[in-house]
Amino acid sequence: MATGSVSVVQVNNMQGSFDEVERLFLYIGRSGNSETLGEIISVSASSDLDELFGEDDSELKTQISAAIVNSRTDNFVCYAIGIDPDDAEDPDDWKDAVYYALEKPNDLNVEAICLCSPVTTNAEVEACYTCATKCLTSYAKFVTVFAAVKGIDPATQSWSDYISELGTLVNGVAADRVCLVPLLHGNNLGVVAGRLCDPAVTVADTPMRVATGALISLGDDPVDVNGSDLDSATISALASARFSVPQWYTGYDGMYWADHCTLDVEAGDFQAYENRRVLDYCARRVRTLAIGRVADRRLNSTAKSIAANKTYFMRPLREASHSVTLAGQEMPGIIKPPEDEDITIEWESNTSVIISIAARPYNCPKKITLYLGLDMS
Repeated sequence: MATGSVSVVQVNNMQGSFDEVERLFLYIGRSGNSETLGEIISVSASSDLDELFGEDDSELKTQISAAIVNSRTDNFVCYAIGIDPDDAEDPDDWKDAVYYALEKPNDLNVEAICLCSPVTTNAEVEACYTCATKCLTSYAKFVTVFAAVKGIDPATQSWSDYISELGTLVNGVAADRVCLVPLLHGNNLGVVAGRLCDPAVTVADTPMRVATGALISLGDDPVDVNGSDLDSATISALASARFSVPQWYTGYDGMYWADHCTLDVEAGDFQAYENRRVLDYCARRVRTLAIGRVADRRLNSTAKSIAANKTYFMRPLREASHSVTLAGQEMPGIIKPPEDEDITIEWESNTSVIISIAARPYNCPKKITLYLGLDMS
């Protein structure tokens, strides 16, 4: 006679939450605290920056202080690594610090690397892209490098000289994971980085968004060797050269920001950082889901399986498309709600499958033209 038996098998359907990497940055630069050099430091809005980075001003302290106030949240968190001021001229020193932070056992997962030590040559800009690429290929981290660029030397440079000098940094560079921020006011890198961490807006919003509010605690206004102030023509020239810069509107109070430009090629999809950011948001989550399907026969070439797995891989897009209604006005999600044709699954062979996913962002007005006329009927 047979005996009865019961087996209970628990199946992991990959329905848990994803780690929130967005708005978490790693700052690297010279520090005034020799006791913590090379260490990975966790910084919050309530941290004592004098204790962490020394009482004197330093690259890390200046930029992180600006980032905290411009994030407009008491939940601000970032990581920082101090570099020895005597060794910071080594072009590979900061990259080694990045790899140290990303590899096990540290295994940090961040959205961006903020390089507070200004890059000064075309080769150093290329090194930023090399670092971002290695973070992806070696550590599977989708990161972008925000690199500081030195401000104008008011003792020797005119604004035209400064624009020409900065032009040599980006000449011929194609790097869609690098953003260059001139330190026009001394703390510009921290200001825009903090603005990108404001929880009141989504990762799809540009720092140009005026409704986010004016910049906070931007440094002193710069002047050139002739005593000329920074003007809108210089701002436009720097923005056209793919630098991320602040801006203002004549007759409108406050300082704001222009596009956070990347060094993507002409006509590239990622010339504005918010596009890079949206796709990285989706890529991090889709990659996790794909790993969970390796050698799982629930993903096969049958019509039923393909339909089920379209739903499975569409999950990050659905979550990214959630909107919020406030006082009767809809605040759009990161992307438009996904449609069935946004995902295709094609089998190359019995063991190789290609999954294509399209994320559709909303339009965003960065140039508004108004036509006014009289109706004298």
